[in-house]
Amino acid sequence: MPAERDREPAPRASAGRIPPARGTGAGRRLANLWRLRRYLRPYAVQFAWLLVAALTATAAGLAVPLVVQRVVDGPVARQEPGGLLRLGALVLLLGLVEAALIFIRRWMQAESSIGMETALRADLYAHLLRLPTSFHDRWHSGQLLSRAVSDLSVLRRFLSFGLFFLVLNLVTYAAVVVLLVRLHRPLGLLVAASAVPLFLISRRFARHYHAASRRMQDQQGDVATLVEETALGLRTMKAYGRGPQLSARFGAGARALHDIGIGKARLLARTSAQFDLVPNLTLGGVLVAGTVLVADGRLTVGALVAFVSLQLMLIWPVQSLGWIIANGQEAATAADRIQEVLDTRPTIVDAPGAIGLRRTEVRGRLVFDRVSFRYPQSAAPVLREVELTVEPGETLALVGATGCGKSTLLSLVPRLHEVTGGRITLDGHDLRELRLATLRRLVGVAFEEPTLFSMSVWENLTLGRPEADEAEVRAALVLAQAEFAYDLPWGLATRVGEQGLSLSGGQRQRLALARAVLGRPALLVLDDPLSALDVHTEALVERALRRVLRDTTALLVVHRPSTVALADRVALLERGRITAVGTHSELLATVPAYRALLSAEPTPTPASAPTRASTPVSASTSTPTSVPASTPTAGRSVGATPTAGRGLVSS
Repeated sequence: MPAERDREPAPRASAGRIPPARGTGAGRRLANLWRLRRYLRPYAVQFAWLLVAALTATAAGLAVPLVVQRVVDGPVARQEPGGLLRLGALVLLLGLVEAALIFIRRWMQAESSIGMETALRADLYAHLLRLPTSFHDRWHSGQLLSRAVSDLSVLRRFLSFGLFFLVLNLVTYAAVVVLLVRLHRPLGLLVAASAVPLFLISRRFARHYHAASRRMQDQQGDVATLVEETALGLRTMKAYGRGPQLSARFGAGARALHDIGIGKARLLARTSAQFDLVPNLTLGGVLVAGTVLVADGRLTVGALVAFVSLQLMLIWPVQSLGWIIANGQEAATAADRIQEVLDTRPTIVDAPGAIGLRRTEVRGRLVFDRVSFRYPQSAAPVLREVELTVEPGETLALVGATGCGKSTLLSLVPRLHEVTGGRITLDGHDLRELRLATLRRLVGVAFEEPTLFSMSVWENLTLGRPEADEAEVRAALVLAQAEFAYDLPWGLATRVGEQGLSLSGGQRQRLALARAVLGRPALLVLDDPLSALDVHTEALVERALRRVLRDTTALLVVHRPSTVALADRVALLERGRITAVGTHSELLATVPAYRALLSAEPTPTPASAPTRASTPVSASTSTPTSVPASTPTAGRSVGATPTAGRGLVSS
């Protein structure tokens, strides 16, 4: 949603990071990972076959040392070449079986993990769309982007490789220890005892690595935010020559990311060395003790070779333990960060029993009944008990100083924000009783700073009405004086680029206006949508808009008398309250604050005002209503010229 120039800014969390509401202990980290199991359920059968293939491959690998023992103690000791060939062929067969099963395992791992990642990313994106604008006001886009991209990739790597190898290595370790104990109990128990220091090292490493991973992934989000802001504001940055300053800012963020990464690498390297040391020390002890046992005749050479071969199969599971734990802690951090978003409940949702209305069932009577609003985490209300009625087919203009809450009031109509007091009704229905999809289909919206997406002109225009036909689109473009779209290189199929920056500000505004009026919505909400147009184009658009406004209820935010002429009535908004309502000429004659706001340029004569009779505020009110308000001291123009037909109004 574009920035609203007269809304009170909502407080923003530091660096766009929202701290988790609960503790971040090991139990919660595991719980967050466990909550993602539903994304693995569609691949349960594949995981079962995956486990079977992995265990079979492991069994084939474990059988090789036992066959070698038979080779050494049998054909080699007795010098029988025939038996040696048979056992050698068996070893080769076991190796081929293991290789084939590893291929099947890797293929099934990739298919299931990528499918899980795709489903989770789709759900995360859909959830972001359901969250209210107040959520996005508090979160930096880079933090959300890093969760939807890098965090999900971390989760995929762990669930496809880290978690799988953790289970497989534990099974391998247990199976090897059992075989070692069966081969020689004292030596087997010596190897089993090495698990104690490994457990203590793992526990300490996991705790420290998780904290480092959280700092790293948060910092990645900050850097992503900076890169995105630079890309979107590149023209402004170049115009002001701020390249060196932004480079320094980016360098500071990149250095912080570098330092955290080096700290993680140092921690992993130190722990990996410890994981290497423990099995090698154990192996040295086994070789010394085994040699003594063979010399004493209490252990055969073949048994010692098999024992050492099996123990060597523990080197990789133990050495990889550091990587697996590191990957697991990064995945736990990613799960924490993703759940911080998924655990945020949408506050603007369909009420139980919400109703739907067809366009033909809507007359368009819009009533603001003692409406109040304040932004989350803000103590001061922006709107205070607003009382306002817009009759069917009436056009009401909202006028007020910058920051008084005009755009905020408009955003309450399509429920981009939720009222915090009072209610808004459409034909007697509280807006909260209508289905969101129904309401937003009935309301056409155009903001002063329009948002266009990196898609074709046609797709941007039909964003709210994908079923619109070519005739409807052409009519909307003609009304908004946006026929230039047909002259683009590929006509309406031309992609406008990110944020529509390949177009001028006036072109973007006209396309946004065409999008708003497409299909003749029941309610039209326009937030100063003509501010970027030249005088000639503005006059043409206003003339065409009058035809649309004859049978559409409209609420306009205006800052110039030239646009006020579109309205049947005008409401003056001061400090969050409606202080006067009436026709333009009535307010000019009776409300000093209104005159002060519009003193920046010549005002239209009564003859140029709309010919439709203005609708009173209520049945009992036929004269302009006003509340005395102090005249703003800054209601003056800056460089306004009568010939320009527009002025700059400030407060």
